[in-house]
Amino acid sequence: MRLSKTFVKTLRDAPKDETAKNGSLLIRAGFIHKEMAGIYDYLPLGLRVIENIKSVIREELNKIGCEEILMTALQNPEPWEKTGRFSNQEVDIWFKTELSSGGILGLAPTHEEPITSLMKSYISSYKDLPLYVYQFQNKFRNELRAKSGILRGREFLMKDLYSFHTSKEDLDEFYHQVELAYNRIFERMGLGDSTFETFASGGIFSKYSHEFQTFLPVGEDTVYYNNDKSVVLNKEVFNEDVLKDLGVENEKFEEATAAEVGNIFKLQFKYSEPLGLKYIDEENQQQIVYMGCYGIGVSRLMGVIAEKFADEKGLVWPETVAPFKYYLIGIGENGIKEAEKFYQGREDITLLDDRDKRPGEKFADSELLGIPFRVVISDKTLANNEVEITERKTGQSWRVKLAELFEKF
Repeated sequence: MRLSKTFVKTLRDAPKDETAKNGSLLIRAGFIHKEMAGIYDYLPLGLRVIENIKSVIREELNKIGCEEILMTALQNPEPWEKTGRFSNQEVDIWFKTELSSGGILGLAPTHEEPITSLMKSYISSYKDLPLYVYQFQNKFRNELRAKSGILRGREFLMKDLYSFHTSKEDLDEFYHQVELAYNRIFERMGLGDSTFETFASGGIFSKYSHEFQTFLPVGEDTVYYNNDKSVVLNKEVFNEDVLKDLGVENEKFEEATAAEVGNIFKLQFKYSEPLGLKYIDEENQQQIVYMGCYGIGVSRLMGVIAEKFADEKGLVWPETVAPFKYYLIGIGENGIKEAEKFYQGREDITLLDDRDKRPGEKFADSELLGIPFRVVISDKTLANNEVEITERKTGQSWRVKLAELFEKF
């Protein structure tokens, strides 16, 4: 990307109605555009971050045997009515639309019902199981509070994974594999030391579910953790009975604010039973399919990363999700020529600031955009046959020989 050619511009100030730090910085840096409360467009840089997050998730899920699909956002009411979840009294966040020919469709807030209905066409025997499918899909929820930037949107991108099994033991084993995969995902995104698997309510069909909570001052959840953070609990299940159940009733717990970035749930028969998802077992008997579901808020995760790592100068992206690795600036006639040479063949990892702007403005934008490394090639550094590299995360700068830059970077 050449900054002189893109339509995106950095802004001195964010919109006055954008109070969240993540939303403000992402708008100012040209990653997103705000349409209205809880609804954002993802511009070229923001889309690259989203795609990088998806890539990390995709790699880890594919490792454990998951297959990717893409389902429709428009929803047939029928399966939802069978589970009682199409009613506005039961689920009050629906967006619904009337067809010109009559009837109502919904915009999916999640996909348990449609995926269960879909699998009735593909699961009939124990030989068809287990099965794990996931998608990256826009969800729609009519949130009352949409004021936290992209941490809570009315339209947002989610990764939702669904698993189908012949037994509780098989569900338990895959559930554990997803736990490990999620830990790897958050570790790769730089959140490993601040994101913890958290006990939460399992609702009516299991004792506990598990959330993945990132400690964050602006998070909407309250969690409690013990001294070594080996046990973290959502406020909703933090009581003496649960602590005793977990064998930690005598430990001291601290309170923290956190943002949920993922969750995993043993659904068991919650949706397969009312929707009639069954299989024939080895004894030729009909059985109900066990299910699990596993979510990660992709756009929310982008907001959490932006919020968590930003400093007073702007965004600070981990390398794994950054839109580019290098922010390249050429200064002076020879510096510009050498910058062009470096850019050629490295377009996928290099953002070239070739605008007709003062170096100070370019430096400020490099910090606002949060690209991991700034590379400055100037007539001054070339006098010693060197270039200057600055790491955004630490602010540390060093010089390398021009030949080394071309060879190693």
